Amino acid sequence: MSSVHSKDTNIELKLRKALWAKGYHYRKNVKKLPGKPDIAFIGRKVAIFCDAEFWHGKDWETLKTKLQNGTNADFWVSKIERNRQRDIENNKKLEEMGWTVLRFWSNDILHDVDACVNKIENALLNSQK
Repeated sequence: MSSVHSKDTNIELKLRKALWAKGYHYRKNVKKLPGKPDIAFIGRKVAIFCDAEFWHGKDWETLKTKLQNGTNADFWVSKIERNRQRDIENNKKLEEMGWTVLRFWSNDILHDVDACVNKIENALLNSQK
């Protein structure tokens, strides 16, 4: 568990490097925003989160079943459910503040970072300044 980081993860670094290579400037881990987005374009009000499949419960029903059959099931199920709920709450708060929220799964970033960058570029183009 000590090797699990909340910021500057491999997936964040890969996405940030791809954005930087295209000339985009951003802020990272903005503490004043709900959820502390991994990447934020302040002027365009676009917040980006890079979510790991396990910690944020991708394919939750399948993962939940696996966790329930494992060790310390109650702890892990409640932890992941709370993470998922917090993600929903932070998305809602940001959207109420006028932000566009994008969430990418780690496998999407690792396997097709260009598609993620394209989605970000579209959000930036469609955002208000």
